[in-house]
Amino acid sequence: MSYVDDLRERAKNVKSIVCMGIDPVIEKIPIKGEPRQVIEGFYLDILKEMNKRDSYPAVIKPNIAYFEQYGFDGLNALKTIISRYKSSGIPTLLDAKRGDIGKTSTAYAKSAYEFWDSDAVTIAPYMGSDSVEPFIQWCEKGKGVYILCRTSNKGAADLQDLKVDGVPIYMKLAENILKWHKPGVGAVVGATYIEELEEISRFFVESKKEVPLLIPGVGSQGGSAGEVVEVLKKTSNDILIHRINSSSGINYAYIEKDTSDYAAAAIDALETLNKEIGALV
Repeated sequence: MSYVDDLRERAKNVKSIVCMGIDPVIEKIPIKGEPRQVIEGFYLDILKEMNKRDSYPAVIKPNIAYFEQYGFDGLNALKTIISRYKSSGIPTLLDAKRGDIGKTSTAYAKSAYEFWDSDAVTIAPYMGSDSVEPFIQWCEKGKGVYILCRTSNKGAADLQDLKVDGVPIYMKLAENILKWHKPGVGAVVGATYIEELEEISRFFVESKKEVPLLIPGVGSQGGSAGEVVEVLKKTSNDILIHRINSSSGINYAYIEKDTSDYAAAAIDALETLNKEIGALV
């Protein structure tokens, strides 16, 4: 099975296309101790609540920078979290945004897929085809790669809206994603730019190639899961192969709910998002 097949089957099995971002911020975690103890305790408690309620996201997306900031404590915690979530059948999308000259990208890819045991990874395409090819080769082994295309951050327009031959760079990236395409090659397109999401989704659908989308920006960044689903439906895209990400909205839901039961609050938020999306699909 290809990575795209895995995406579709996973969505059917857990009735979810939600990607749960994992972004540890020690100051927001109500556990005392060393960073590794705090991070592992928090996210493993959330996993226990998932297992207890049989309620899961389609995938987790740990952002490696949030772990790196805590040194080896953070990195060891990441290794534990990936392993434990995988033991519950939850795949991992490593948010690393790698990209460098060919040999370096080869090393980055090996790290992501072998050492971290991730099922997919995000990459930055700024350095061109030889920087993305080492990741794309792993698609032949059933892995996935998500190439930054139209990102959700406010500064995205600084470069991505610039035009080449009258075409915005984000669409030039979309064109290259099709040139580089193999089953498992996807794109990162933010929910905060809904018109561009529709444009890119339609472009991929019309190409007759399946390009899974990772769609961040829902929740605290202002994107709407409902609008995303409507765009995917409007462009006749297969919703099951895409993933809508929520990070802080799930991780730190307990703060907004003003409760001490952070694990229950996180799964409540996950279930609410699953229901919101499911009602529209």
